[in-house]
Amino acid sequence: MARAFLIVMDSVGAGGAPDADRFFNGDVPDTGANTLGHIAAACADGRAEAGRSGPLHMPNLGALGLGAAVKLASGADMPGMNAFPTGLWGAATEVSKGKDTPSGHWELAGVPVPWDWGYFPDTVPSFPEDVSAEAARLAGADGILGNCHAPGTAIIEEYGAEHIRTGQPICYTSADSVFQIAAHEEHFGLDRLLALCKGLAPMLHARKIGRVIARPFVGEPGNFTRTPNRRDFAITPPAPTLCDWAQGAGRPVHAVGKIGDIFSMQGITDVVKGPDADLMEHLIRLGGEAEEGSLTFANFVEFDSVYGHRRDIAGYARALEWFDAQLPRLFGRMRPGDLALFTADHGNDPSWTGTDHTRERVPVVGYGLGAKPVGQVGFADVAASVASHLGLGVEGPGTSFL
Repeated sequence: MARAFLIVMDSVGAGGAPDADRFFNGDVPDTGANTLGHIAAACADGRAEAGRSGPLHMPNLGALGLGAAVKLASGADMPGMNAFPTGLWGAATEVSKGKDTPSGHWELAGVPVPWDWGYFPDTVPSFPEDVSAEAARLAGADGILGNCHAPGTAIIEEYGAEHIRTGQPICYTSADSVFQIAAHEEHFGLDRLLALCKGLAPMLHARKIGRVIARPFVGEPGNFTRTPNRRDFAITPPAPTLCDWAQGAGRPVHAVGKIGDIFSMQGITDVVKGPDADLMEHLIRLGGEAEEGSLTFANFVEFDSVYGHRRDIAGYARALEWFDAQLPRLFGRMRPGDLALFTADHGNDPSWTGTDHTRERVPVVGYGLGAKPVGQVGFADVAASVASHLGLGVEGPGTSFL
């Protein structure tokens, strides 16, 4: 039986979302944001030279049709990405009313979000008093720090020393439907942080806050570093997803990265986590070891978490080039009939104003089925197509483009 590898390059958007004017970074609409297009343009113009040089170099995804996918999505060219596509290529549009991780992943897995997410206002304080009080109670502290919208690295630098001194957790949010808690792995304790997030999650999920995210860090004032031990406590998907469809048919479902967290481990056989470099090794290993008929579902988060939110164009470009350079190792372990499908869950244009995600279409690029233009598709069509490839015989809201 054929195998499928669904690989989400977190935040690697392609511009062109038709409703981008309804999503904002601050008071600026996301109209015109284009993660891949603007990174490629910056590289071609010599504006992304830190740790790399010259035009964006992604020969493997470029040959499959990445440049053509961005052109289809947004009308914009990717300089240096004009190869005639040899793989499956298209662009996907989201219908869920969010530009966040659960919305994108759930819809890619066949479940558009059926509700409006809850959000916290960009005020100080951001959180209702009962939420702040419950977070403090669960932490065994006499209060919380932060209580505002903030970038994760900046708020750790601002409050890290006080956190160590007082034992109060650092609580913050963003334009996404999230409640994030940062705490020092040694002074506060990783297990204590995870228990705090798990205990608070039901209260926030009831208010349709999508995720409570544990953000552990280490180090000393002036030199704090977030660790790979992040964990997302997400709302359970409201309907069976691609993972459930596959597992229900007796197929193994291997989660790579934060996929297990996003789907609350529903339909997941096993999971591996770690930094993206380690996750790539696991993905390549599964390219050789994954069972016939299995689904491998992967997320590579550092495009988003390390470079997109920090508006680091050169860093994002380096990450894209590193990722692309690894792909021949994966392709070399795939078997006849396998499909590797590369896509994204939203955008995070590092050239854009603000620090939040951007509402964009996403590329859909595939290896294993030969040249195949699929045109403009929906996120849910990705799930339908993977299900069709695996022969799962299920019906969801999407339509297969295979």
